[in-house]
Amino acid sequence: QVQLMESGGGSVQTGGSLRLSCAASRGTSSTPWRAWFRQAPGKEREGVATIAEGGMTDYADSVKGRFTISRDNAKNTVYLQMNSLKPEDTGMYYCAAAPYGYGLENPNSWSFWGQGTQVTVSS
Repeated sequence: QVQLMESGGGSVQTGGSLRLSCAASRGTSSTPWRAWFRQAPGKEREGVATIAEGGMTDYADSVKGRFTISRDNAKNTVYLQMNSLKPEDTGMYYCAAAPYGYGLENPNSWSFWGQGTQVTVSS
């Protein structure tokens, strides 16, 4: 069973940057797709970005041009570089893994999840 561990969250002001990391262990070869989701208090979990094993990416419209997802397959680690952060980016950020790319709109289809890392952006 894949285990995912997020890190890198914190508190920043509007316009700041953060880099999230998601380290994976155990059975990673069977779940090559990775994604970042986020959830704000009182809101549903929403997709932020996905990345295939070969590097193909997809982003939510709300983060295009500001966030970049990348991966280091040798380290089994996925990153989310977040620039020009806004208060509406505040939330718990979760890393997810799956054998296929289920997309940003289907969080329930993703097989494995980390515990999350909190991102808070103040105005």
